[in-house]
Amino acid sequence: MYPPELVAPMRAELDSIGFEEAMTPDAVDAAINAEGTVLVVLNSVCGCAAGSMRPGVRKAVTSAEKKPAKLVTSFAGVDREAVERARKYMLPYPPSSPSIALFKDGKLMHMIERHHIEGRTPDMIAENLKMAFSEFC
Repeated sequence: MYPPELVAPMRAELDSIGFEEAMTPDAVDAAINAEGTVLVVLNSVCGCAAGSMRPGVRKAVTSAEKKPAKLVTSFAGVDREAVERARKYMLPYPPSSPSIALFKDGKLMHMIERHHIEGRTPDMIAENLKMAFSEFC
């Protein structure tokens, strides 16, 4: 488990653009099963989360014409039970953090796994997300 003071700035990167923290399984259930679209980001302390994932998500969310109705995040290594619950909704994809999933009416519509984040630029991740937003939101 990471100490709260270590992850606070990493949480703030997404919270500052409207993400809600889902720190419990019940919060994850409520978010994903809500009507409409929800973007779920499993945040992480790793370098690819800092260098690519969070900046890419920020760019997509702040610049896309169409956006998900709800933005939710849980932190791997901190919100363990919430992350485990989110990963069940992300099946058949294997556990991955960081990762990004777009749901519509409780159904997984688009998934970006860690191996799609590593080695990609924030712009590439943002464009991938914006295409998904355009299609599903």
